[in-house]
Amino acid sequence: MQWHTLAASDVAHETKTNVKTGLTAAEAEKRLRQFGYNELAEGKKESAIVVFFRQFQDFMVLVLLLATVISAFLGEYVDAVAIVVIVIMNAILGFIQERRAEKSLAALKRLSAPQAVVLRGGEWVKVPTRELVVGDVVRLASGDRVGADIRLIEAAGLEIEESALTGESVPVAKSAAPLHTEQASLGDLHNMAFMGTLVTRGNGVGIVIATGMKTAMGQIATMLEEADAGATPLQRRLEQLGKILLVVALALTAAVVAVGVIQGHDLYEMFLAGVSLAVAAIPEGLPAIVTVVLALGVQRMIKRNAIVRKLPAVETLGCASVICSDKTGTMTENMMTVTQVWAGGRTFAVSGVGLETDGEFSERGRTVDPNRVPQLARLLTMGVLCNSSELKEENGRRYVDGDPTEGALLVAAAKAGLAKGMLLREYTIEQEFPFDSERKMMTVIVRDRNGRRFVVTKGAPDVLLERADRLEWNGREQMLTPAWKETIEKAIRQMASSALRTIAVAYRLLAETERIESEKDAETKLRFLGVAGMIDPPRPEVKQAVARCKEAGMKTVMITGDHVLTATAIAKQLGVLPPGGKVMDGAALSKLSVDELERVVDEIYVFARVAPEHKLKIVNALKRRGHIVAMTGDGVNDAPALKAADIGVAMGRSGTEVAKEAASLVLLDDNFATIEAAIEEGRNIYENIRKFIRYLLASNVGEILVMLFAMLLALPLPLVPIQILWVNLVTDGLPAMALGLDQPEENVMKRPPRRPDEGVFARGLGWKIVSRGFLIGVVTLAAFLTAYERSGEDLVYAQTAAFATLVLAQLIHVFDCRCDHSVFDRSPFGNIYLVAAVIVSLLLLIVVIYYPPLAAVFHTKPLAAVDWLLIIGLSALPTFLFAGSLFTRK
Repeated sequence: MQWHTLAASDVAHETKTNVKTGLTAAEAEKRLRQFGYNELAEGKKESAIVVFFRQFQDFMVLVLLLATVISAFLGEYVDAVAIVVIVIMNAILGFIQERRAEKSLAALKRLSAPQAVVLRGGEWVKVPTRELVVGDVVRLASGDRVGADIRLIEAAGLEIEESALTGESVPVAKSAAPLHTEQASLGDLHNMAFMGTLVTRGNGVGIVIATGMKTAMGQIATMLEEADAGATPLQRRLEQLGKILLVVALALTAAVVAVGVIQGHDLYEMFLAGVSLAVAAIPEGLPAIVTVVLALGVQRMIKRNAIVRKLPAVETLGCASVICSDKTGTMTENMMTVTQVWAGGRTFAVSGVGLETDGEFSERGRTVDPNRVPQLARLLTMGVLCNSSELKEENGRRYVDGDPTEGALLVAAAKAGLAKGMLLREYTIEQEFPFDSERKMMTVIVRDRNGRRFVVTKGAPDVLLERADRLEWNGREQMLTPAWKETIEKAIRQMASSALRTIAVAYRLLAETERIESEKDAETKLRFLGVAGMIDPPRPEVKQAVARCKEAGMKTVMITGDHVLTATAIAKQLGVLPPGGKVMDGAALSKLSVDELERVVDEIYVFARVAPEHKLKIVNALKRRGHIVAMTGDGVNDAPALKAADIGVAMGRSGTEVAKEAASLVLLDDNFATIEAAIEEGRNIYENIRKFIRYLLASNVGEILVMLFAMLLALPLPLVPIQILWVNLVTDGLPAMALGLDQPEENVMKRPPRRPDEGVFARGLGWKIVSRGFLIGVVTLAAFLTAYERSGEDLVYAQTAAFATLVLAQLIHVFDCRCDHSVFDRSPFGNIYLVAAVIVSLLLLIVVIYYPPLAAVFHTKPLAAVDWLLIIGLSALPTFLFAGSLFTRK
């Protein structure tokens, strides 16, 4: 039903109600039983136990559980307990994240008003909002939160703040007249009031046409429930890695057992060796290291004004290829600001943004004193007198108590030293005719200290021009001829072309005996003073942030409920809209299917006049194009898209609870520029994860190959199972954790985003792992053979040498893992945590070899000094001998 196109009588007929008496109590009760309460439905809840145990279905978790069984079988109970702790910790994190989804709908429900004033049986009564039904006649007043979707049938100066639903920066003036456009976005439905929005001025009466899940807010709740971001890139990569490692582990176990038995080794001994290698092949510490590294990244993000609600979000943001950003409050200040004034034939620029009263007036680049320009000072003065809003301050924060447009006029006047309190000591307001959306004007009657009375009017420029017969031009009064009117209209068009909202001011001196009975008497024969142009200005730091995102290979897309002209102008100022970039409005977007949008979405940089379902459609189209999508926003209208995007970024200050609960990341300062810092952090975290995967797997490859080589050559085993497990637990763990704390490389924000389908071993990582692992295995076997021969075939001594070489080779190799190309590219002291981890690992190695009780456990013997020289030399070969060679190719 196109409710906005119907006359009030037709709306009453369709809803079977009487606008004079409303519904009877019995009829309202009947409809309530038939259609249910006016509240947002909750989806079917799963028990907490079911949600918790579902976390154990993840593939990597199953791999870890298998490693637990194997470790326990080998008697490594400490290892087994550590893995169980890791699995439970991951399950708890997943459980918490799933439960957060329920809070999104709970936050939506909190936006519903607790009570509504309803006409029941001819009397106005208060009823709980949840008991509203279709056909109820509802009265709205300033300060009310709208309790259902309502078709207005009366509106007196009614303005409703809808930014949470539509993205509009200023309250929308409402009227009762039917609209003639069938297809219109929410922001254009001026005769409708929607659930969850706030009445900021005036009053009105309307008929409820939708309740509960059938409201615009309810449709958002449905989309929010259905939206699904899917697995993050990090989760997909770790799952891929887990599958690969499981296959490798099973193949190794079978291969080692088979080769060993063929070579004549004991079956039980070979089974233990094979299982030890299988455990070595699965880096069971990886999920723990990933979790810790992400958690540390979260702490760094907090220092950079961003709170991470979901750990994988940190890494996901680092590989975003498109940032879809809401305009209002994210890229702009969310405060209307006067930036230009046309008065008496002269145009003045006004500096300063937001509610700061520090600013200057200038003309053609030269600063002017507004109090020395009579027509400018008069316009500013009249703009303050004809103004029902106030500038207030609370806890050090300045805010506008009233309409943002009027607040902008107060701030502009304050920049000229014309404060409202001061002016009200000079003038007395005797009469007021409030703003009305039909008249598009507000008028006051004021008296000055000398007893003179004035009519002061502000409103839409085109309306005031029709009510004026004179103007001020260079301080002199002129008759408003068609030529003068054309001059003024040209100035207004120039402001509009810069996306400025315009408001005109006019006045006239009243005769002593003249009495004003109505607004019609007052708003005539006015003297036109001038026009103020205002805009919600872009944040000054956002332009640089957009440029840096572009340099990092990311496209920024502006999505807003604001008008096309305003959105285009802001997008050009910020560098979001490049030459040749396209702009699409909500009407055109509605006509496209997701498939059709997918084909053209890469060419579009600005979406204006969009509805909530449009944002979700845009995000889905971009994801289907293969993009990793970050969506920023602050309103209820953003929540479904925030949830569906690969990463949702909500505003901490101005954002609704709904948006915050749906998002993965919350910006404390509501600043788009903070996203740049988050992206850098995210990219660095992923690179650090790749570094310790490179380190862990290259080390494990070395361990595996030295055993396989020995078996193929019919040699004794170079390492015993307990040594392999010790290396896996100590030598691998500490340095890998320290790699996760590495600082970003200088070019991290100059690289293009990773491809969404990029595998964990992409960009040469697989080659680096295999080549370095091969070299580590070779030098370890060389140390074993040399020591075996030098010691007169003392197997324990030779195994100790192999053990020491393997550990040292890995600890030297860890510094190579910090660099893309060569170990010489970065100072080893750039990561002090890594240096400390290596020193600790070396000390533990010495203890295991030279402390007799532990030497007995780990089957080691003290080594001669000459053998240590050999071990150090061999251990350094994999990293230093081939630095810059084919073994480091990307």
